[in-house]
Amino acid sequence: MDGQRKNYEKMMEEALGTGASSPSFPRLLLHACCAPCSSAVLERLSQYFRITVLYYNPNIFPEEEYRHRVEELKRLVSESTYPNPVEVVEGSYNPETFFACAKGLEQEPEGGKRCEKCFRLRLSEACKAAKLGNYDVVTTTLTISPQKDVDLMNRIGEEEAERYGVRWLPSAFRKKGGYQRSIELSREHGLYRQDFCGCVYSKAERDRRKGDQREELK
Repeated sequence: MDGQRKNYEKMMEEALGTGASSPSFPRLLLHACCAPCSSAVLERLSQYFRITVLYYNPNIFPEEEYRHRVEELKRLVSESTYPNPVEVVEGSYNPETFFACAKGLEQEPEGGKRCEKCFRLRLSEACKAAKLGNYDVVTTTLTISPQKDVDLMNRIGEEEAERYGVRWLPSAFRKKGGYQRSIELSREHGLYRQDFCGCVYSKAERDRRKGDQREELK
């Protein structure tokens, strides 16, 4: 990154402030990773946008886990009341797409180069969908997680948005109590909160950690 770190929370606030003066609410395509992360983001952004939530996550493994997560997202939206319309659309679920982008990086640690490739895969698809659907702006729920690199996520989003000729909404949703609010909303709705990122590699790492903890308790 060039120079000092960008303040994505401030950039988002400025963007939202500009849009608030519009008499007709712009259309936002929101890439969503899961229901818990989407909860606080939707609560905040639905004041400013008509939102289409795109669930595109071919990295999720196994398919039962994928299905559980997308159904929880649909349930969250159906149970919630928003200032503006919110709908959920599913992208294609083709795990081979993820395995192809992760090839050669299978042994990378969680949060490393494999994850960066995965983020780009998903955000590229979101920006492509935003272009095809003629949306006013596009962003992702991924910046609400304390485990995710906000700078990396926004940099990838900005690059892919520029590539497709769409507008990227910068974000740092975990700021100003965003992550804590997502926990509160998850409890209110009884949402499934997964304990691994989603892919087969993160699941294996989660299983190893649990195995180590069991050994320590013996």
